[in-house]
Amino acid sequence: MPKTSKIEWTEFTWNPVTGCSRISEGCRHCYAERMAARLYAMGNPRYRNEFEVTLHPDLLDLPRRMAKPRVIFVNSMSDLFHDKVPDDFIRRIFDTMAQCPQHTFQVLTKRSQRLRQIAPQLPWPENVWMGVSVEDQRVVSRITDLAAVPAHVRFLSLEPLLGPLDNLELSAIDWAIVGGESGPGARPMQEAWVESIRCQCESNGAAFFFKQWGGVNKRATGRILNGRTYDQMPNKMGIMPSTEPRQRISRVSRKVDTSASRGHRSTPAHRAIALPLLTV
Repeated sequence: MPKTSKIEWTEFTWNPVTGCSRISEGCRHCYAERMAARLYAMGNPRYRNEFEVTLHPDLLDLPRRMAKPRVIFVNSMSDLFHDKVPDDFIRRIFDTMAQCPQHTFQVLTKRSQRLRQIAPQLPWPENVWMGVSVEDQRVVSRITDLAAVPAHVRFLSLEPLLGPLDNLELSAIDWAIVGGESGPGARPMQEAWVESIRCQCESNGAAFFFKQWGGVNKRATGRILNGRTYDQMPNKMGIMPSTEPRQRISRVSRKVDTSASRGHRSTPAHRAIALPLLTV
């Protein structure tokens, strides 16, 4: 079955592909690469090739067996749009997602050019959220590629945030996740970088999720910003908000409504809500 996740912005992970290769600075201290090495040492058969790209066709149907609606992060241990993943295999994954409308699928890539190239060949149901990782100014072009994709919800993972990202183009973005790098060798993140992104999200009606400060011990640094947590998510596919944070996000919700009336988007997919934190 898909694995219950400790990642704050999802519920489960589903890995029909494992393994990847480094493509930009955000990959330098890749958590998935470290985890794959441990799983290989433990004899896990899914990681018999360690961190080489490996397809797992037997896992393609797993979401179909889950009747209860879940939020599922696709390929937390890989990049679905890696050049070693065949087009046909990507289409089969998207077909599974399209045939499981009870779930919400979150797909994240650093390989935005291939995403943009293959997107016209893929189904884009409302339950598939598409995102790109942007760690610094050198890779902001990934946002432009994402904006060209006909996903109902588009999101950014600004983690590990390695530098300032001012003047982001967020008009086509529904959600931004921000987090500092964690683990051995973690590079520091400045509060001013985070605040800039938060303000840009508020101005553009995009939901803002602050994941962590990071550091060698991310538990010690936590995820408090301005004396509170930020857990906003796009209000799609029946994900219900917890009661307590509603007052916190009312300003964002109002901005989304007014921006939609100005023609900002034809469908205001980015009305912000909060997902209760997982404690698993």
